[in-house]
Amino acid sequence: MERNQPPRETPVNASATAAQAIPPYIETGDLAAIRDRGVIRFVNLGGSELDRLPRDSIVTLKHITLANKLAEKLKLETVWIVARTPQEAIEMVQAGKADIAAYSLTDTEARRQLVDFTVPLLQTRQKLVTSLDGPDIRDPEQLRDAELIAQTGSVYIQTAERLIAQNPDANLSIKQAVVYEDRDALVDLLKEKRNRVAILDDYIADNMLSYRKDIRVGAAVSERENIAWAVRKGSKKLLTRVNNYLTGNLVKAPGERISDWKAIKQSGVIRFLTYNRPSVYYLWKGVLMGFDYDLAKAFAEKHDLQLQVIVVPYDETLIDWLKAGKGDFAGAVKNITRERIDQGIAFTRSYRETPEQVVSNRNKPEIKQIQDLAGRTLTVRANSPFTTTARTLKRSGIDVAVEVAPADISIAELIDRIAEGELDATIVDNDDVMMAASLHPELSPGTLVSDPRPQGWMVMPQNKQLLKKLDIFLAKYRKSEAYPKKIAAYFEPNKRFTQHVAARVIPGKDLSPYDTLVKHSSLEYGFDWRLVVAQMWQESNFNPKAVSPVGAQGLLQVMPATAEDMGFPPPLFEPDRNIQAGLKYLNWVRDRFEPTLPAVERLWFILASYNAGYGHLLDARRLARELGLNPDVWFGNVEQAMLKLSEPQYFTKARYGYVRGAEPVQYVRKISHLYHAYTNVASGDIDLNQVQHRLSPTHQVPPHPVSQ
Repeated sequence: MERNQPPRETPVNASATAAQAIPPYIETGDLAAIRDRGVIRFVNLGGSELDRLPRDSIVTLKHITLANKLAEKLKLETVWIVARTPQEAIEMVQAGKADIAAYSLTDTEARRQLVDFTVPLLQTRQKLVTSLDGPDIRDPEQLRDAELIAQTGSVYIQTAERLIAQNPDANLSIKQAVVYEDRDALVDLLKEKRNRVAILDDYIADNMLSYRKDIRVGAAVSERENIAWAVRKGSKKLLTRVNNYLTGNLVKAPGERISDWKAIKQSGVIRFLTYNRPSVYYLWKGVLMGFDYDLAKAFAEKHDLQLQVIVVPYDETLIDWLKAGKGDFAGAVKNITRERIDQGIAFTRSYRETPEQVVSNRNKPEIKQIQDLAGRTLTVRANSPFTTTARTLKRSGIDVAVEVAPADISIAELIDRIAEGELDATIVDNDDVMMAASLHPELSPGTLVSDPRPQGWMVMPQNKQLLKKLDIFLAKYRKSEAYPKKIAAYFEPNKRFTQHVAARVIPGKDLSPYDTLVKHSSLEYGFDWRLVVAQMWQESNFNPKAVSPVGAQGLLQVMPATAEDMGFPPPLFEPDRNIQAGLKYLNWVRDRFEPTLPAVERLWFILASYNAGYGHLLDARRLARELGLNPDVWFGNVEQAMLKLSEPQYFTKARYGYVRGAEPVQYVRKISHLYHAYTNVASGDIDLNQVQHRLSPTHQVPPHPVSQ
């Protein structure tokens, strides 16, 4: 999907009025001039919304985070500007339209004529990349009849031109493309024709290989090159300040070896092994989250360490990677068991306990007590503690059949099959049962079949100091106010999907207490105000003070980071600001879809993206195409693919990884039903004079009603 929008500014970390009032300006001065303005402008190719799922990277050292922290140290407000190409970003810095290009820019002699580069963030070599059935790319001199994909405004163009000049008889050509922030779109381009070959930096190609198995990486076509940021020429004080900052923060993690606490502190990095899966580590609404991830990040910050999250492949074990020295500690809501300890690892103290529970289909007899398992079939996940529990029940004299599912079947897939009536029952953790039942009304939670099982993190036994530090941290964290909030956020059902209160649908009456505000903002962005009201009901039940377990705020449940990106720093409990921030984000999402998409389908895609995140919607559309479904239709097509992205066989191959697909599917369905009801009782027309009259100081917005 090509993105050819003009440069835009996205203010973050600024006061609401200041952020929205900063117009584009020219500043060619050094650090002192920037300080006088009180604002520092960063430019890259995605603004501050570059949502990613890092699989093996120092999460807190991404360009955006580094830049925002630099601004904090300088006590300056931050504005992010989006450029279309790397060359445009450099030219904006040169012209004084931005102050720092905070992006992975290749440091070249030609570019040094325009800007000054910082110390290198890393070194890279350009390599050839193609699809599985593409050309032989092991030797560039043997490449024939190939179309070279080179991204517009990048150094790859010069590399492609050099390859053509060096091999004049090879019939090579160049196709330029703007696909920077959608690498999967680049793969789609490669697969369109068998003769296409892309040029990419090796670290980008390696990242793509971590989740895509349909590409090949071939020969290097450049020498080692430095990747750095850029500032205006002559800005010596700014360059020195940035260089000092980067040098102090660009720490190097230890290699694959077992590190003691002293070595960890010296490196400045602690490596955390985990899985990309529910409740543990995943991307939601563009924000990295998860119970284990949040706790690990809090531990790292307490000890002034950078957290390096290393995602272990789903079919490999955390214990094997820990013993191989690929991480310092590991966790993914793991039960503390003797079997695991006997494999040569040590556990921290328990950070949580949960019992195991039976779940079955609501259309079958309820399993209220253990004796009700007689004559039933338990299908349990392979290599899980639930297998042991099921077999123990059978040995105790219960006439229950126990079947072990194939190793590639996840807990989520087992639960889905039970909801669909394909399987009888299973055993999973109690919180998984509660979460699943909130999204699948076909499920029936049954009897508990174990005492609460303790769960903890794993370390190597010889790393006693780290184990001690982790134990102290967990003991204190369990007593903190943050702990019960984390438990609620990740292990308790979302009340939006369990509430059964019906929205008011009364002909001739207001749909909500906020109709006037919604009409005003909807008119500005061209949305049907009735749809926004339906979405508002689903998000908050018209409660302007609502806060979700993961921190979303207000009527439209806007995430704080998203609000900052839209120029509305939190808190967002004032109705007008919340509605404006939510609609501005809806508009931003809408602009990312191709204009040829049918208007109604784009509407459902916007809602799904608002709920789960734009990246997950991209993954779902791509998967729909692979499954033979229509990637341009939501109901019955992309929504089915979204559901499958909770299954390992699909989410491990998706760029944005795991998503609890049932939630966006229900979200869109519920809003669509209420929207249709609203269209039957309220006109979509907006009387601008009436709206302006009702927004006058003498007409106040009513408070949130006690009851509906």
